[in-house]
Amino acid sequence: MRVLILVDCYLPSQKSSAKLIHDLGVEFSKLHHDVTILTPSDQTDQNLEISIEDGLRVARVKTPRIKEASKPLRGFNEARLSSLVWRKAGKFLRENRADLIIFYSPTIFWGALVRRLKSLWHCPAYLILRDIFPQWAVDAGVLKRGLIYEYFRRKEMNQYDSADVIGVQSPGDLNYFANNFARRDFRLDVLYNWTAKREIGLPKTDYRTQLGLQDKVVFFYGGSLGIAQDVDNIIRLASALADHPEIHFLLVGSGTEVSRLKRVIAQKVLKNVLLLRPVEQREYLSMVGEFDVGLITLDRRLTNHNIPGKLLAYLYWGMPVLASINPGNDLFKLIGENIAGICVENGKDAAFRDAATKLSSDERVRRMMGHRAHGLLETTFSADAAARQILSHIPT
Repeated sequence: MRVLILVDCYLPSQKSSAKLIHDLGVEFSKLHHDVTILTPSDQTDQNLEISIEDGLRVARVKTPRIKEASKPLRGFNEARLSSLVWRKAGKFLRENRADLIIFYSPTIFWGALVRRLKSLWHCPAYLILRDIFPQWAVDAGVLKRGLIYEYFRRKEMNQYDSADVIGVQSPGDLNYFANNFARRDFRLDVLYNWTAKREIGLPKTDYRTQLGLQDKVVFFYGGSLGIAQDVDNIIRLASALADHPEIHFLLVGSGTEVSRLKRVIAQKVLKNVLLLRPVEQREYLSMVGEFDVGLITLDRRLTNHNIPGKLLAYLYWGMPVLASINPGNDLFKLIGENIAGICVENGKDAAFRDAATKLSSDERVRRMMGHRAHGLLETTFSADAAARQILSHIPT
């Protein structure tokens, strides 16, 4: 089978979606499918750059900057994504038909291109939905209902209508569709995030020594630092534990809140927090394995059930998870029932502090929870299971 995967960022990007799609593509290749990954890029000098990477054909289409652009410019450039890709890669797509289209959201702007390709190729399309936008932006107070919201809402509907199957990332997201689209006959599938069970040839890193953290219990946070993550949650925790010299917080990532976060750390003179820029994906994975507890934080106002991609690296290394998340999030069940860490509701700062203190003070508990965390990867979050699940929905 010829498979086309559309994603708005790919390796060497440090975004978790880039690694997710790479691992998925590799699994499809192992199952003897011909995989093409098509992605926008502001790093190529050619309108269309084709390469073979890890056995996958990668087609990078030259586009303006999207991910690191200002919010208005990002919105403008993303809105043109389908038309730009077709204009610059249309000949390639006409000459290289696929039997299955997989497209990843975010972004919400693949719908027009997917409909065009389905009409051209007469093939099914599977949407991997990881970000329910614009709803999360309304929940977090970033976006108000109005003309801009209605525009994004139409684009959201456009992408749903272009998919034959929509893979949501947790059971809780089924409620969103039941409550918002009761009259629509969308075909839904709970598709958890995934990662490779084993990575070959990871680089050796020694960040613990380089950063002078040899004698610390390090709580590690990796990934997006934006509004939806409520990064102030980590700052409040670090402030509450400032009198525990054995505890340190290491944050590695990028996002809209980074500059403000740096200012807050300096103003509060928090010596137990260190913020680093993102690193290359394989180096990042090695880095994560050096530390003790994986942190997750999500704004309590969110009504969807996001399971962040950062969880996968924690599970890969068998790290216990400490999560402060929105009420009702499916992580309460996944992490809690599997005893793979501790989850508390965002905003319950005393419970968050107590959980962190418990994990920092008891190495035996950390080892036990870490062992169960790795088991959760094996049973629920593996890339091979995700590939087979997607294929199970496609007629042969």
